[in-house]
Amino acid sequence: MKQLSEVKFSTLDLVPVREDGNAARSLRNSLDLAQHVEKFGYTRFWVAEHHNMDGIASSATAVLLSYLAGGTSTIRVGSGGVMLPNHAPLIIAEQFGTLESLFPGRIDLGLGRAPGSDQMTARALRRERSGSADDFPDDVAELMRYLGPRTPDQRIIAMPGTGTNVPVWLLGSSLFSAQLAGERGLPYAFASHFAPRFMHEAIRIYRNHFKPSAVLDKPYVMLGVPLVAADTDEQADYLATSVYQRILALMRGQSLVQRPPVETMNGLWLPHEKEAVGDFLGLAMIGGPQKIRARLEVLIEQTQADELIFTSDLYEHADRLHSYELLAQVMKG
Repeated sequence: MKQLSEVKFSTLDLVPVREDGNAARSLRNSLDLAQHVEKFGYTRFWVAEHHNMDGIASSATAVLLSYLAGGTSTIRVGSGGVMLPNHAPLIIAEQFGTLESLFPGRIDLGLGRAPGSDQMTARALRRERSGSADDFPDDVAELMRYLGPRTPDQRIIAMPGTGTNVPVWLLGSSLFSAQLAGERGLPYAFASHFAPRFMHEAIRIYRNHFKPSAVLDKPYVMLGVPLVAADTDEQADYLATSVYQRILALMRGQSLVQRPPVETMNGLWLPHEKEAVGDFLGLAMIGGPQKIRARLEVLIEQTQADELIFTSDLYEHADRLHSYELLAQVMKG
């Protein structure tokens, strides 16, 4: 049975924008966070592609990763993920081949099959390109060919990219990518930080369909986990109200800029909205170190996950840094 101290731990930064802030400040905070979690012993630092969202500043994912990798020295940096339907595989191979050439051995390429935006924005991103989630398996195969060794009959190459073998992960919030990742023998990251209800089934499908590959000889599961760690349970509950407000805004189609914590959510949400936010955050680790340790031990016992990637969407940057520092102490035992 796997122990908590055996599990790798990483960071997913949504590069949040505060209601009194701007994108420049958020991007600087992202680098500062990466530098801190590198010192705390985190394995990797990922950012995700989102578009047309005023509260998330990570849309130009590859550009941001270059900034983050250039400002750190040992932590792996990567996409969690690039939404492949938005892009030609060759473009992503060139972008991540460039990153791997600049920062060898430190780049991860996590791929998602959702657009990471609404349909109108997806059309604006692609224009005449008819990309869709249905093309995802073929697009993944094409992208991996560009990143693999050049073959004698290969007429199109990614330069940089060819021969870099950038590690590819498949990401998912449903069951489709779980099966595909298993069949291709790739590491799998499940988005349980916002879709926890499918987590156990996705893990089962991935492991049942897994076929050893040149990349992996056995399944490798990473789980997304929301995090609000503080010195006390009461402080964590207070800080978590910023997270509740943001998810509530997402569900209502409102602005996603971060709002400061409040003493109570009473009057801010209706009963069914409170329940929906609770479902969204079903896997959230909210509390002091002792409470979080107990919940994490249960999670690892139930899932036997190989790695956990935490996202901490707190209003004050200092609270986020402290949250990740407390978590590192818990994970290391």
